[in-house]
Amino acid sequence: QVQVVASGGGLVQAGGSLRLSCTASGLRFDEYTMGWFRQAPGKEREGVSCILWSGRTKSYADSVKDRFTISRDNAKNTLYLQMDSLKPEDTAMYYCAAERYRSECTDERDGSVYSKFPIWGQGTQVTVSS
Repeated sequence: QVQVVASGGGLVQAGGSLRLSCTASGLRFDEYTMGWFRQAPGKEREGVSCILWSGRTKSYADSVKDRFTISRDNAKNTLYLQMDSLKPEDTAMYYCAAERYRSECTDERDGSVYSKFPIWGQGTQVTVSS
């Protein structure tokens, strides 16, 4: 059974940092493009960051560029999102997601960070206080 489980969220003050982790099971991790998307109450899903299965390409939403860093450890079947300089507008549920051999980290429709992954699990809540 394919499963991705996100963790590491919490409550942090503006300017602080959090590191999200996502552990995948039931799949060959190195065959999957991985990403993070978030959703705040009353708002649409937003692609935050993505890393290709090859690890060669990483993409970030403009809203998090230069503050967030995505990485993967294929030996540990784990995806990470280092979030620095957090802002109250980063408050949302964050989801880890996967798609086998996806070749692009952008959404072809509008050029945004891809978020329509077919595999995703329970999210982890990030709350940033002002």
